[in-house]
Formats: sequence, C-alpha cells, structure tokens
Amino acid sequence: MSDRGTRTWRRATTEDAVALRDLERIASLTGLAHVFGELPYPDDDVLARWALLLDDPEVTVEVVEDDRGMVVLAAHDGATLRHLAVRPDYWSAGLGREGFLRAEAAGARRLWVLEANGRARGLYESLGWTPTGVTQECPWAPYPTEMEYAAP
Repeated sequence: MSDRGTRTWRRATTEDAVALRDLERIASLTGLAHVFGELPYPDDDVLARWALLLDDPEVTVEVVEDDRGMVVLAAHDGATLRHLAVRPDYWSAGLGREGFLRAEAAGARRLWVLEANGRARGLYESLGWTPTGVTQECPWAPYPTEMEYAAP
C-alpha cells in the first residue's frame, strides 16, 4: 500500500486522459469483475470519453496522486456526479467520500451507478442519497442496469 499522507486535490488536464482511463480501468476490473467478467476493457472508448470530458468547460475533473500515479478521480458538472473512482489500494481510505463531497459541494445532486455496484451504492446511501427509481442500460457490454440516485 502506498503512503496515504497528504491529500492534495488538483484539477485534471487533457494530459491526464490516459491516467484517468487507467485508474478507471483498475478500479472497474477489481471492483466490478462480477459484472463485466472476462470481457475486454473498452480502453479506446473510455479514453475518448475522458478526452471529451476534459474538453468540456462545464465538467470539472479533480484528482489526487501519489508516487505511483492517480489514486482518486471525481468528475462532476453543475448537477451530476459523472465519475468517481479510487485505486483499489486506497479503498476504505476516505478518498471516495472526499471526492463525492467535493462534487456535492459543487452542485451535484444526481448520479448514475451500476445496480450491481454495492460498494458505491453503500457510500452514496451512507451520505443520504437514495435511488429515484429511474434506471437505464449501461453503454458498455454486457449492458448492466444503471440506477439514478439523488441528493436528499
């Protein structure tokens, strides 16, 4: 496990797209293997999505790094938490909660989460957010169900 000392958040730039994709990949492959199984990770599509998000002036992407790279990312706009990921060696260190609260303080009042992502749902529910009852299909194979959550 890497040093969990000082946590300095900074705004991500276009030069961070690959690192964002890589962090999201390791978090997804570790935490969502029960959903995506042996399917290949959609590296190119996820990288293209990060490039678009980083180029969108309404989206803020914030990160924390250690000597091995990114450990957490939080992407949000004025209304929605778009993405939150924590490197597995930092799970349970409070960084997911920090990223979530940063997005909430910036105005996020809704988010989408995989129905089968119990870890994330537990975090959101512990902070008072609840499912709205609205669902949609995830854009990545095998197209699991996503649930919308809203702030209290």
